Parts: sequence; C-alpha cells; structure tokens
Amino acid sequence: MAKKQFKAESKRLLDLMIHSIYTHKEIFLRELISNASDAIDKLYYKSLTEKISGISRDDFFIKIAVDKAGRSLTISDNGIGMTKDEMEANLGTIAKSGSLLFKSEDMEKADTDAKKKAAEKAGKKIDIIGQFGVGFYSAFMVSSDVRVISKAYGADTAYEWESKGTDGYTIRESVKEDAGTDVILTIKESTPDEKFDDYLNAWQLRSLVKRYSDYIRYPIRMDTEKTRTKDAKAGEDAEPETETYIEEETLNSMVPLWKRAKSKISEEEYNGFYKEKFGDYEAPMKVVHTGVEGVVSYDALLYIPARAPYNYYTKDFEKGLQLYSSGVLIMDKCSELLPDYFSFVRGLVDSQDLSLNISREMLQHDRQLKAIAQRIEKKIKAELTEMLAKDREKYETFFENFGLQLKFGVYDKFGMNKEALQDLILFYSSSEKKPVTLAEYVSRMPEDQKFIYYAVGGTTEKIDKLPQTELLKDKGYEILYGTDDVDEFAFKMLMSYKEKNFKSVSEGDLGIEETEEEKKKAEEQAESNKYLLSAVKEALDGKVSEVRLSKRLKTHPVVLVSGDGISIEMEKVLNAMPTGEKVKAERILEINADHGILNALKKAFEKDKDAVKNYASILYDQALLMEGLPIDDPVAFSNAVCSLIEKTESV
Repeated sequence: MAKKQFKAESKRLLDLMIHSIYTHKEIFLRELISNASDAIDKLYYKSLTEKISGISRDDFFIKIAVDKAGRSLTISDNGIGMTKDEMEANLGTIAKSGSLLFKSEDMEKADTDAKKKAAEKAGKKIDIIGQFGVGFYSAFMVSSDVRVISKAYGADTAYEWESKGTDGYTIRESVKEDAGTDVILTIKESTPDEKFDDYLNAWQLRSLVKRYSDYIRYPIRMDTEKTRTKDAKAGEDAEPETETYIEEETLNSMVPLWKRAKSKISEEEYNGFYKEKFGDYEAPMKVVHTGVEGVVSYDALLYIPARAPYNYYTKDFEKGLQLYSSGVLIMDKCSELLPDYFSFVRGLVDSQDLSLNISREMLQHDRQLKAIAQRIEKKIKAELTEMLAKDREKYETFFENFGLQLKFGVYDKFGMNKEALQDLILFYSSSEKKPVTLAEYVSRMPEDQKFIYYAVGGTTEKIDKLPQTELLKDKGYEILYGTDDVDEFAFKMLMSYKEKNFKSVSEGDLGIEETEEEKKKAEEQAESNKYLLSAVKEALDGKVSEVRLSKRLKTHPVVLVSGDGISIEMEKVLNAMPTGEKVKAERILEINADHGILNALKKAFEKDKDAVKNYASILYDQALLMEGLPIDDPVAFSNAVCSLIEKTESV
C-alpha cells in the first residue's frame, strides 16, 4: 500500500512538535484520553441536536488495555468514530483540529433558528476539549508505531490509519464491529535514559490517569490483576491458597469537587480534598471556591494553608496553582496564575477557554490566562480583606505565617504593588501592644503629629528600649515596630499612607516642631559646646559625619542616627548578604545635653584635650552596641573602660 506524506509544512514540524510542545513524555496518555472524551462528546452532542434515540450518556466509556508481551497499549472509546476522509483530514494534517472544526461546522449547518437553539443548548451540556489538533502526535514520543482503527457512527466500514512517525502514513479498510476508535501504540524499548516500560505497567497507568485525567466525565476503565484467597475445603488445616483474577476497574472519579455546587460540599470534603491533593496533614485556614462565567470562564478552588511549609521562605519553594482545561490537568504548578506575594495560596484553576496543547512559553503570553490571573489576585485580596475585618484573630495567625511575603510584595518591583498590599500588612504598635494596620494607626494620630513613626530592630522588646524612641513616647506618639529584615525597605518603599509620610525614629530630623524657647535653648547649648563637639568628631577620625547635641534623648547619654541615603538598619541587612561589597550608612553621633556625660566631657576637655579621645571612643562604641552594630576593636573598648574606672577610683 502506497505511503502518504503528512500535509503539514514539513517533516520537521512533527519532530519539533513532539519534542518541544510537551515537556514530559507521560503527557501522551492525557492527550489520547482527552481525544477519546471528545469523540464521545461529539456523538452525544449529535444525539441531542438530531434527537437520535437509543443513545444514553451512561453507555459511554474509555478503555485502556495493556499487552506486555506484544508491547502494545490501546486506548479505546465508543464515541463518534471517523470516516476515511476524516482520518485523512484529522490525522494526516498536523495541527488540524477535528474537534474545533466539529464545533464550528455544527453551528454553520444549523439552517433554522430552532436548530441553532438546539445546538447551543446541547453545547452547554458538553465541553469538547481538543482544539489545536497536535495532541494525538504526542503518542510518537513513546511509540515506534501508532495504529488507529475507527468506525464512524452510522457507517458500514471501518478504516485503519498507521504511521511510524515522520516517514508518512497509510490508510486501509479494517474490521470493527461498533462505532468508536481504538488507538494502538507499540511502546518503544526502554533505554538507560527513558523507562518506556512504565507505560506497560498497570500501576503507572493508573497513577497517570489519576493525576492528569481524573475528572474526565466518562469512566476510564482498565482490566487489572488482583489477588484473593481461595475458599478452603472443609477439614483442611493447610495455609489458605490465593489466586489471581482479572477485574475491570474504573480509574477516574469523573466529577471534580470544584464543579459541584458549594452548598452541597461539606467542610470535611473541602478539607479532605486539600489534604489528599496537596499533601498537608493540617486542614487549611481558608477555602475559596469561586466560579466566573463571561468573556473568560473558569472555576477555582483555592486554599490558604494553616501554616507555612517548611521550605516556603527558601529558593527551593515553587509557587503555582494546578491548571486544568475542562477537568484535564495541563500543568501541576502554573506560576503565572499567582503573584509572588500570594505564592502561599494552593489550589487549582479549571477553564474550558484554555487549550490542552499549550506550552509554558505560550502560557506566558496567553491573554486569557492573564485575565484569569488578575481575577484570582483580586479574589484572594478580597478574601484576606474580609478575614482581616471579620476574624482578626485568624488573620493575625495568617500574618504570622505569611505576612513576611506580603511585606516583600510591598518592596518588590520598586513598590509597584504597594497600594494593593498596604492595607493587608500589620506592624506591632508601641501603644496598643499588638499588631495594627496602617489605617488603624492613622486613625489614632494626634492633630499635631505630622508623620507615621516607625522603628526597626531584632525584637519588639529591643526596639522598645531604643534611645531614639524616648522623645516620641514622651509626646504620646505611637510607633510601629518592624522586626523583619525587609521592614526598613518596605517602609521606605511605602513612603506615605493617606498623605502621611513615614519617618524612622533613627532619622536625623524627627520633624517635631519646637517652641521659640526650645529653639533658643538649643542654639545656646550648641554654641557653647561647639568646640567640644568638634573635638569629639575629630577624635572619631571620620567614623561619623557629625557630632551634635540631641533633641530626641531624655535619659540615655548618646545615640547614633542616620544621615541622608541608606539607613543604619539597611546597612545591617545589606552587609549580612553574601554579595561581597559592603555598604555604610552616614552616621551622626548625638549627645544628650541634659545628661551628666556632657559635663564630664566638658571637664575632660578643659583639663586635657587628649583625654577627649578616650571618652569619644567609649561613647561611640557604646552607641554602636545600643544600635546592635559590632564595635571595631573590642579589646581597645575594654581597655578604655578599665582606664576610665581606674581614674574614677583614684579621684
């Protein structure tokens, strides 16, 4: 029989399609099962539109059969089948979709309004999956030979299509009793790199069906070998014998949980599905079940876990939702569906508007997928906002687990998403002694307070003792405490909230207005101590850009604050990173004008100007320690303190 060549652009197209569109070879089974489901849908659709009697949806099925000895795998259906011309058109032309053509032609053939309405009504009851017409050829990834035996519904003759790949195909008459299609694959021999034998293993096939095609609407059946105990004869004391037998088993569950009405799904069912599907031993904190119909239609079942996975904040964690097309798994983790700041969400999205035959590269440019992702993002935010408003305790538990990711989202991409996230983040309050929102903070601000003040450090206890907070607390101003490395960067990126700018307690200027009396006193003190302050700065030999009298200290002797540019907290975080290059914030040393240390410095300066060097070094190192920074020379610091003690004892 003369071999025909494929009608596509070239043999290279088939080779490229097989090796590039599909990342995993196991996907072939999903594609062939989906094609079988389409064939059944077409016949069911035809029965509805043409009012054919004797056809029931319950009669349809897909069958998988394995012949290990002959290395063959057969996927059969009792759907609409194909004529010789349809075989030529659908299997002889790569990237031509019989399903897509079926859908469009059926509407065109409806020459009356009644027929069109019947077609539309029938179309709502089924959902033909395949559209690109390339999925069938994934079979060549695992097969050395592919045969298709098909008999069209209502036809008298069956036909067989056969191909070994890019060298072409043949079509001949065949024998088949009932309408439907058998796809018979001769599985390749295994190699050190590829375990093709897996596709002749019943357990492996069952696993693939469960993973990719569990929600195909028709039963997928397979004969499986099982073991049972023989009935023992009366009076026998011997060990019971076992025997093997063959039983037809349905491999798929058929009805997706997310396709059922929410009112008919119990909390136990939602939680059980989550635990089984995503391997978590705890029930989720939140379940979001939503469906959208319109320009883009989809169903989504989303879960917020009770706690962060052990590897969540590591580079090993992979975000993404499972992506389905009409109940058929396309991708296990589709990262395009979730922004990074909502990467903690687990779940799935199922849309009939997406094709099965789509690669990750194509997904990145798919407008429908982007539209779904935007709606998913809005839905997650709305659910979190509602949780924050109606169940504060649960939200605070959520934030303990995943709040860090929201803060990263505020800072990431130069603050592009800060407005979307700013009302979801919490910070510990110096006055409320609990986490608060930015809105709650602003609502309590006194009329004379111009800025939202914040302080960043290791723990709330350490921050609460910072010298920089004294004046603000004395004035009754609330301070937000940040204990995560990203907090300083997040505050800087936020810049403002409800027209109130953020200001660190460690900034050089706290922005607090002074009375005329306070200004005059400060000017007089600065003038009378300018030579002393200059001597202290000189003694520190470039370690600080300025030494001045403090307006923020009440009881502490000294403090380090930041100048323009990066802050001291940023310096700590950036220098802890393995980047190699170190950065340094501009440092200003402030001395408390009302503390006894200033008088001690004055006396030392009057008696012996060189003695100021020792005092200056001790005060600077003391300020470093209070700021949580390492001192340059611990031994020198210890010696300087001891020398000071000795002088005190000798007086």
